[in-house]
Amino acid sequence: MPTDDHAELMARCRATLPRQQELGENLIARYSEPHRRYHTTKHLVHVLTMLDQLADDHDVFLVQLAAWFHDAVYAVPPGQVSNEEASARLALRELSRVGLEQEDLNQIARLVRLTETHVPGPRDPEGELLCDADLAILASDPADYAAYLAAVRQEYAQVPEEDFLAGRLAVLTELADREIFRTSKGRQLAGAAQANLAAEISALLSNGSLRSL
Repeated sequence: MPTDDHAELMARCRATLPRQQELGENLIARYSEPHRRYHTTKHLVHVLTMLDQLADDHDVFLVQLAAWFHDAVYAVPPGQVSNEEASARLALRELSRVGLEQEDLNQIARLVRLTETHVPGPRDPEGELLCDADLAILASDPADYAAYLAAVRQEYAQVPEEDFLAGRLAVLTELADREIFRTSKGRQLAGAAQANLAAEISALLSNGSLRSL
């Protein structure tokens, strides 16, 4: 039975790429894979919603398509190439059949690859928009942030606790030490995100498993 997320995503697909229902269904199926706990259809809806909220005078069409594909491949652990690279290649393959120009295809693939580091270069408003939308979960309220953390841990259930906590701490420290959001509207989320990161980092540093490393 279709979920609310499924219905919203199909409506968005029809608005962005009319007459591409099969492509939309295939992507939704990918985000519905049973091993996913955070990178699901709910995450995709959230990213697309945040694109709408954070966009100013951006050209959002290609960013929306990149958002659809940014986690289309999500293997844990990744295969021979990163999930982002595999997702970018999938976007190139699937969207070439839609009739997009090669320049647009290259831009979409570049944006998808950018979600591996979330560090857009200078004068990259589209990259900033996608990265801000993808990281907006970091600025969520405490209950939603806790649910996000639990879902991420479930996705990496096969990773030993000590390894997961050490890797998580490294990611959080890198984020906390830089400017997380680059768009003008995204910067308004920085305070909430830094508070969430600081609280999680503090909890990790007080964890006995980490202290034993």
